[in-house]
Amino acid sequence: MKKYQPVTTVLHQLSFLVLLFSLTMLVPTAVGWWYDESDVSSFLITFAITLLFGLTGFMTTQQRTTTLRTRDGFLVVVFFWVIFSAASATPFILDSRLDLTLTDALFEGISGITTTGASVLNDIDTLPPSILYYRAQLNFLGGLGIVVLAIAVLPLLGIGGAKLYQSEMPGPLKEAKMTPRIADTAKHLWLIYLGLASLCALSYRVTGMTWFDAVCHSLSTVSLGGFSTHGDSLGFYNSSVAIELVAGAFTLLAAINFALYFLVIRRKSLTPIFRDSEFRFFITIVTLLVSFAAMELYRAGTFDTSDALVHGFFQTLSIMTDNGLTAAGYPNWPEHVAILLIGSSFFGGCVGSTCGGIKAMRFLVLYRQGKEEIKQLVHPNALSLPKVGGQLIPERVIRSVWSLFFLYVFLACAFIWGLVACGHDLRTAFGTVAACLNNMGVGYGDTASGFGSLTDQAKWLMYAAMLFGRLEIFPLLIIFSRIFWRN
Repeated sequence: MKKYQPVTTVLHQLSFLVLLFSLTMLVPTAVGWWYDESDVSSFLITFAITLLFGLTGFMTTQQRTTTLRTRDGFLVVVFFWVIFSAASATPFILDSRLDLTLTDALFEGISGITTTGASVLNDIDTLPPSILYYRAQLNFLGGLGIVVLAIAVLPLLGIGGAKLYQSEMPGPLKEAKMTPRIADTAKHLWLIYLGLASLCALSYRVTGMTWFDAVCHSLSTVSLGGFSTHGDSLGFYNSSVAIELVAGAFTLLAAINFALYFLVIRRKSLTPIFRDSEFRFFITIVTLLVSFAAMELYRAGTFDTSDALVHGFFQTLSIMTDNGLTAAGYPNWPEHVAILLIGSSFFGGCVGSTCGGIKAMRFLVLYRQGKEEIKQLVHPNALSLPKVGGQLIPERVIRSVWSLFFLYVFLACAFIWGLVACGHDLRTAFGTVAACLNNMGVGYGDTASGFGSLTDQAKWLMYAAMLFGRLEIFPLLIIFSRIFWRN
């Protein structure tokens, strides 16, 4: 019987994922050649380094691997996101045109791959096309997770991917699968993801963007990543109603559970979406927030009726779902509106989507649990159990949701305190932590126009916030726990 070797098993899968990532460097290289850039060496060097490490590790451990255990799935996901973040920053470090410090390059890379979209770069409009595209590509790859992409290929190599999938995918109901085979699930997710991005790019092109801008913004939009090819984001297009409506519509689509799209395609009906309890709850909250934001923008005299509706629709969705694209002068809107939108970024979108935040399903579970608790207090002898979609919510799920909610709030407070200790004011600290922990990317206060003003210590703190937000806290805490390392 083959002895289980966790180190070689984890190393083998990490090496394969790094090998996959190396291939993505070829696309921005091709973009640079297409636009006759004089220097694309940063991408070629990154490609060579990651290819060498990935191929070497993969080949040397190929004959000594076994099925991945649950605990090792967490190791692979966490270690890979750390390695992935460093690799993502490498082109920014190597490109002399950017003149970034190591701290700033890491911030830009981690922000891109975690779909945060917070940037330390200045004069974005003057950046080379290859860099602009690369930033959008980072958002796109991080959106659904390159780990899920790898799951579609791992079975071909004789490696089980289910543990990776459960560690990577967001939400309290991680065991739910669209198809019996995990590889089929990953393939369907990526086909839906690519299809949505293609439709988004075409829509942007029709509304007036160049093909380059349309492709880059579509990658950022469907990933809810927020990197733009312009310093003013979508505001560059002079508050184009058509572009904002397209951006808002695809932001909404990207915030819906992708599993529902699979059911829609298979059943050839929109019924699965409209019957989904989480979707209905999400749409209710969206409607309330958009209505309130639009009403307040009009009441404050910021915009007339039609502009208040358009800008309120797009910007509310963009901040709430943690997309982070901006337009129409946000975040210099009335303070109470801006604070409301920043607060809504903790809500996020649906589980199984590319959004950040706590997610609608968890808030729905807490809401239902709260209602049942009130009933229990009024009628102590009654048997009252919370339900979602007509089904009882398992006690384990309720405990998991409450635990994550507590940890999320605790970490937010800790990071805010940390930024204040680094010398930033409370307003800036709150907006910056919301932007990074929720992977939303739009700051407030001193970071409203960019994150370059943060101190180096604050940037390192925000690295941790972005990773905690992307991995939804538990995977990182698990590998740092003493019990995880006990045999």
